[in-house]
Amino acid sequence: MKLPDTNVLIYAANPLSPDHATARTVLDAAAHEPGGVALAWLPLIGFVRLSTMARVMPHPLSVADALADVRGWLDHPNARLLQPGVRHMDILSRLLLEVGTAGNLTNDAHIAALAIEHNAEVLTFDKDFAKFSGLRHQILS
Repeated sequence: MKLPDTNVLIYAANPLSPDHATARTVLDAAAHEPGGVALAWLPLIGFVRLSTMARVMPHPLSVADALADVRGWLDHPNARLLQPGVRHMDILSRLLLEVGTAGNLTNDAHIAALAIEHNAEVLTFDKDFAKFSGLRHQILS
């Protein structure tokens, strides 16, 4: 099961991104693997937030289009929405304490904790995920 980070979702939906082809290919492949694609609210909401911002996107999506993309991902028959379970806080705490900081790594640690808890692999362009021990991840480039 593959869990895409926010940046993968943004690049997959933005044909003008230099990383569009990579993100789209990896996301489509994950959706068709036996384990499927794992989705989490933080990357999905991050996608809506960032893909609709003119200062981030040269051609921002309308809110309706961004929400339609999210709905499409959630409705995919091989998609699974991950939720924090009973071990989430323990895993999250361990990850943050091991890296010695929270700050900008807090959201990444939350996604990493979800992936570890649900035995998923994070798909991302963000090298910060390599800081989390026990996390299966694929840094795309």
